[in-house]
Amino acid sequence: MDATETGPAPESTWQRRQRLAAASVHVYTATGSVLALLMVHYSYKGEVETVLWLFLAAMVVDGTDGMLARRFHVKRVMPSFDGALLDNIVDYMTYTLAPMALLWSNGYLPGGALGGILACAPLLASCYQFCRSDAKTDDHFFLGFPSYWNILAFYVIATGLGTTVTAWLIVVLIILVFVPIKYVYPSRTEPMWQVTFVLTGLWFAAYAVIVAGLPDPNELVVAASVAYLVYYTGLSLYLTWYPPVKAARAAAG
Repeated sequence: MDATETGPAPESTWQRRQRLAAASVHVYTATGSVLALLMVHYSYKGEVETVLWLFLAAMVVDGTDGMLARRFHVKRVMPSFDGALLDNIVDYMTYTLAPMALLWSNGYLPGGALGGILACAPLLASCYQFCRSDAKTDDHFFLGFPSYWNILAFYVIATGLGTTVTAWLIVVLIILVFVPIKYVYPSRTEPMWQVTFVLTGLWFAAYAVIVAGLPDPNELVVAASVAYLVYYTGLSLYLTWYPPVKAARAAAG
């Protein structure tokens, strides 16, 4: 019999293991959708601290699934499955939809129609952010405010920000979605990567300590976590205005 009549060669054990590993990474990413559902569920039950712990779990998944995908060559092993699209869907639910549900349902936004508008506006702005083709740049930055609405919600609750301040912060961040500032991608942006990676890990630890201490978290830990935000923002602005190539040319000249 001609070899062409036997059909495609069966997968080897190694190939099956590769596909299983790749599929497992996608399942791991997809668990974020379940976390998002739980976030909304507990938001409307008024269990704010539970939602904040779920935020942390979702951020851990989001911060590690990309590294796992690259480790197991997911794109090459399963080329027909769009992991980037899955990641965007899950991130939209956990970073935007669920945080606004938390703030709106628990009285952290102004009352009446204004609160509803402020809850909906980030959803619309983030639709644009998540669908733009250059949202993640080739040199591994986020272009425009990367819809960290879960971080906003966390600090609103941890620091006891009033509804007026929260409303203005939402307006400012919505505007920044459309401003082409390059924000550091903590796990991938190369300049200062080691420092950023370590500080991000410490911020995660501080987040856990703060949530465990609610409703009266340690003020020093809160301040230290805010210092990380200052570092992150400052580095993002610096690398936007003075990218590494430009900085190298300036130094050489």
